[in-house]
Amino acid sequence: MGRILAIDYGKKRTGLAVTDPLKIIASPLDTVRTHDLIPFLTDYHQQEDIEQFVIGMPKDLMNKDTDSTASVRSFITLLQKKFPQHKIHQVDERFTSKMAKSAMLSGGMKKSDRRKKENVDKLSATIILQSFLESGI
Repeated sequence: MGRILAIDYGKKRTGLAVTDPLKIIASPLDTVRTHDLIPFLTDYHQQEDIEQFVIGMPKDLMNKDTDSTASVRSFITLLQKKFPQHKIHQVDERFTSKMAKSAMLSGGMKKSDRRKKENVDKLSATIILQSFLESGI
């Protein structure tokens, strides 16, 4: 059984999360520099069976595109070319960063670790993935 990999795409860094092979649990995977993302995904795909991707789509409170939406759409096009056999789902990513920061605080993470944007990015990807799993799509 293949895993589902979630992507919280950013211009500098991208957070990644992945399911277990049974697609029950979403776990943080890593945060990578965005310009290293496709090579990272290619290497990871060779090690693990990735069945589909979930990517956070940035929208504002009025459900309109943000400044980041165009770059995410461009990345989706690139991802489709690189992995044409994989389904790509888009998930609303509004509030995931705030939810990630709140989860780190309530989970007792040290302040120095909460300040690391890499931790927020991969936890945001995990929230995106968990949201997708709960939607039952």
